Amino acid sequence: MVLRTYLNCRMSNRQNAMHFFGWLDSPEWNVSVFSFLLSFFWEIQQMLFYRVPSELSCFEITRNCTLATLGDVGISLASFWVVAAISKSRQWFHQLSRWNVGIFTFVGVVITVIFEALATGPLGVWTYANSMPTLPFFGTGLVPLLMWMLIPPPTIWFVKRQLSHVRYRSSKPM
Repeated sequence: MVLRTYLNCRMSNRQNAMHFFGWLDSPEWNVSVFSFLLSFFWEIQQMLFYRVPSELSCFEITRNCTLATLGDVGISLASFWVVAAISKSRQWFHQLSRWNVGIFTFVGVVITVIFEALATGPLGVWTYANSMPTLPFFGTGLVPLLMWMLIPPPTIWFVKRQLSHVRYRSSKPM
């Protein structure tokens, strides 16, 4: 009797812990984490292509790159949700195709072109250095565009790999 009570209590605690940490298995959390990790590295590396005021400290530059990375995470989540809406499943990454990865990437590129045009234009948030190659008509930097062509596929690959243990149900509602 005591053993049964002990085991029931242990099982209940395990189920509560699994329920509490269940959000770790959400696709959105994993897209956010992997997008942040890959994008932050890219943001730091691309600083050579932006005009950075010499009076900015290392902390301020890192903070600015972190804020830009959070914007990249937001773009990744928006791209994820567009594909989820089209495929009618938040679990679309379990059955990857060129189509859904292409849409995920395309949405990121479109949002980036719009944000870069606003940030370097009317909002004046940042300025490209002379070393930044740009698109002729839009004036969008090619380095941020290249990011949105190279980072999304590994992001989705990492999400798929990380969540491979999560049971996939194609009829699962969004």
